[in-house]
This record gives sequence, structure tokens and C-alpha cells, in this order.
Amino acid sequence: MELIEALRTTGAVRAFTDERVADETVLAILDTARFAPSGGNRQGWKVAVVDDRAIRAQMAALMQPVWNDYVALGGSKRAAFNAIDNDRPPSHPRHVPNPLADNIATVPVVLAIAVDQSLVSAMDKDLDRPAIVGGASIYPFCWSILLAARAHGLGGVLTTFLSRVEPAAGPLLGLPAEHALAATIMLGHPVKQPTKLARNPAAAFVTRDRFDGPTFI
Repeated sequence: MELIEALRTTGAVRAFTDERVADETVLAILDTARFAPSGGNRQGWKVAVVDDRAIRAQMAALMQPVWNDYVALGGSKRAAFNAIDNDRPPSHPRHVPNPLADNIATVPVVLAIAVDQSLVSAMDKDLDRPAIVGGASIYPFCWSILLAARAHGLGGVLTTFLSRVEPAAGPLLGLPAEHALAATIMLGHPVKQPTKLARNPAAAFVTRDRFDGPTFI
């Protein structure tokens, strides 16, 4: 597949067939993704390929309350759990089915992605807002996993629900000291690969010289 086509047509896949993905394919995907950029080329990522169904079930159980809260806080243009609003979910949010977590036992590939925080330069950690730029040293790796999976005829999705409950998920997954749980990625043969993606045109977010400057073109 041409690179530009892959970049413009790789959408999130949350439903998979029951076709198995060979370990060799998973390794090949990760072997390609390792060429992703990271600050200082320190490559602080660590990956757990979670096959154990009991661990998967506990991961799903930990994600479910987060999903319930996320849905309860939805319905506005601002994202739930954004870093600006001090939003608080209801005391007893209703249970909302989550097909991805509910079927985690049969997802062909479940990857837990961690990053060694001692190898990440969080340049904004001392600003009066939540730090964000350290993600530049781990999320290109995650995106490379999804693109490499697409090249192998697979689809996938990156989620961060488990990261909200890292204190409980960390021991479950053997998260090393000084590491952060950056993402959970699920892969498999897609029931349907979305390729017509809804995205804002570049003119909607590109300006010249300053963010409040004139439209670029």
C-alpha cells in the first residue's frame, strides 16, 4: 500500500473476525514499529502481548467503570476527562456496554504499551498545566504499530481507558518502576476496514505566522 493512501485511510477498527493472527506477524509488526522516532532515539517503549484470558478479563473489568464515566460525561463538544475542565462523573453512573472490552477474550491481539519515563523529556512538566509533550516519544511508536498492522491486512485501535486506572492495572501487568501505561492496542482482521474518514480540512486549522493569523492558503 502506498504511504499516503495508508495515512489517509487508516481508521480505528473495533470489531474483528475470529481469524488468528500468528505470533510471527505480531513480531513483524513490532519489528517495523521500532523504527518510530523518539526523543534522543532513546526508544523507551516496552510492550506486553497479553494472551492470558484471565488477565484480559481483569483488564476489561478495570476499563468498564472508566467507560461508564466517559459516557456519562459525554454529550458536549468538550472531551470527557479533558485537562481543562474539573468534570466529575455521577456517583453511580449506569453500566454501558462496551463491545470491545466485553469481547476482549476473543480479540486476536491485545498489546499493553508502556514507556520508561526516565527516558522521556517532558519539556512542559513544570508549566502550570498538565504535561503533554512527553507523548511525542511514545505515541509515534503506537501509530507505527497501527500502520504496520494495516500493511499486514489487519486493523486496530488504540485506547487509553486502562491508563486512568494505572495504579490497579500496573501490578496486573507487571508494569516496571518509573514506567507509565501509555496505551492498550487491539489488533485483528477487521470485520470492516473504515477508509472514508471524517476529518476537518486543513484550511480549518492552518494559519500563517501565528495561531490567530490569517488562513495559510
